[in-house]
Amino acid sequence: MKYVLVTGGVVSGLGKGVTASSIGLILKACGLRVTAIKIDPYLNTDAGTMSPFEHGEVYVLDDGGEVDLDLGNYERFLDIKLTRDNNITTGKIYQSVIEKERRGDYLGKTVQVVPHVTDEIQQWIERVALIPVDGQEGPADVCVIELGGTIGDIESMPFIEALGQLSCRVGSGNFCLIHVSLVPVLNVVGEQKTKPTQHSVRGLRGLGLKPVILACRSTTALDENVKLKLSQFCHVPGENIITLYDVPNIWHIPLLLRDQKAHKAILKVLNLSSIQWKEPELEQWTVRTELADKFDEPVRVAMVGKYTGLSDSYLSVLKALFHASVTLHRKLVVDWVPASDLEDATRNENLEGHITAWNLLKSADAVLVPGGFGDRGVEGKILAAKYARENKVPYLGICLGMQTAVIEYARSVLGIQDANSTEFDPNTRNPFVIFMPEGSKTHMGGTMRLGSRRTFFHVKDCKSMKLYGNANFVDERHRHRYEVNPDMVARLENAGLVFTGKDETGQRMEIVELPDHPFFVGVQFHPEFNSRPAKPSPPFLGLIAAAIGHLEDLLHPWPVKSRTRLVGCFIPRKKPHLSGCLNKHPNGSWSGKYSEHMNGSPNGISGEQVNGSITGLYSNGNGIHH
Repeated sequence: MKYVLVTGGVVSGLGKGVTASSIGLILKACGLRVTAIKIDPYLNTDAGTMSPFEHGEVYVLDDGGEVDLDLGNYERFLDIKLTRDNNITTGKIYQSVIEKERRGDYLGKTVQVVPHVTDEIQQWIERVALIPVDGQEGPADVCVIELGGTIGDIESMPFIEALGQLSCRVGSGNFCLIHVSLVPVLNVVGEQKTKPTQHSVRGLRGLGLKPVILACRSTTALDENVKLKLSQFCHVPGENIITLYDVPNIWHIPLLLRDQKAHKAILKVLNLSSIQWKEPELEQWTVRTELADKFDEPVRVAMVGKYTGLSDSYLSVLKALFHASVTLHRKLVVDWVPASDLEDATRNENLEGHITAWNLLKSADAVLVPGGFGDRGVEGKILAAKYARENKVPYLGICLGMQTAVIEYARSVLGIQDANSTEFDPNTRNPFVIFMPEGSKTHMGGTMRLGSRRTFFHVKDCKSMKLYGNANFVDERHRHRYEVNPDMVARLENAGLVFTGKDETGQRMEIVELPDHPFFVGVQFHPEFNSRPAKPSPPFLGLIAAAIGHLEDLLHPWPVKSRTRLVGCFIPRKKPHLSGCLNKHPNGSWSGKYSEHMNGSPNGISGEQVNGSITGLYSNGNGIHH
């Protein structure tokens, strides 16, 4: 097994996760099989109980693992399926060591950080690196490891010691250390300053790790004299110093690495340059990346949520929207709408915020209510669902967003004004959403309905079934404690709401639709976790298609013979200038292949920063959210 370790220095938020994902992508494009591990030095066992404001979204894996959002980057870039063990935390390591100590596995020895904790870290890495994640048999060729945090953090010291021991044990030809650091530009003098990176590398070497490649974050490409200075003071060859400058879209990062021959440097360090390998095949990735920057016809989506102050709280949702928008040749504009600002109570406390929120909602082409927990902003989400339903605005509710749509329908259509969820009103007389019987009310971590579960379509010819390629069932990831009360389903369906998807028992509601609405869909699962750049999530694709008036074209594509050998292409009927095609895969997902004569001028304001935050795409009426 070959190991590529990615560390970060100077400041956090430099984009180690995107860098690690991009390194994995170019190695995969060279013909190597790649897996990935994220190390988070915090004491939590997993990310499941952490607030999105603390650490961004909680990403959910097929096996139910609640992990760091960087694993979402790995899965999206590499198109792989990771396990909960691919996310290592201090909590997991210490829990394992203590369990071994209680069993007597250490034979009466004094249990210490070195060697017991460091050995546990190494054993965990080597064990997980052998787990296939790409659907093929046998282990991967290369394991990319990202060490969270910044060099010098006290909580990461055991991991740094363990990784130093691992590098020594496996040998230099099997271990490549890439250090991501900051080269700031001071506005006063306009000069790229190398001193922060010099100190960061000195600190890393003092801890027993020597970087062989520097990935330098800066606003612009590094000057040659700056590279020379870094090479001299950091003892890194000049050709191994890579510039990761600001780009309009993070899809550019693998292309930056390729253009600067980063793959050759990595392969040389890993003694792979002498064996048969190819230049990175990134043709489709390149076309998709360039086109994503050219679209200028916007599609506006109102994101009505609780954590709108931090975009990383909904990172996978934003990525899924972006994937769908690019596939349908639109520039995504997300208007952040704090759910609580829509409520009547806010009108008395913050009239300006209340008016702004409603103006954003009413100006949107589509409304999306994502998942969440707690009662703050719930009434605002219910109002958003009501607005979308009554005004025929395309609506997608995810998890809690589906539940609030059901509550709104019960209140407005059935006339049950006190309809509610027991999450928000445990004593409600009309519980349309209830706590799941198998859930735990005493323990929070890992006790929800988690991971990939199967949903069966019960209504033929419904929108969601068509979006999934007319499949009989679909596997999507879940994360919830509450569900639609099965005792209330008959009343809702008699009033016109249709539950088109259910679990294997037929008692748990998974998908809800309003047939006489252009697009009003709620899903109990989280489809955003399975969205990929080349295979956008069907519910998100349907939402964007409905928002731009092309849903029928998507649901009923004209079958044509494509010059690019894609045989299930979607050719829009209303706007022929959307040249290109959508390919429907056997699993029902869609991917795009586009011709290069697209209209639209390049623009440098639409895209994503290398640290995973989105810039230029999302406005809230008061300017750009960074």
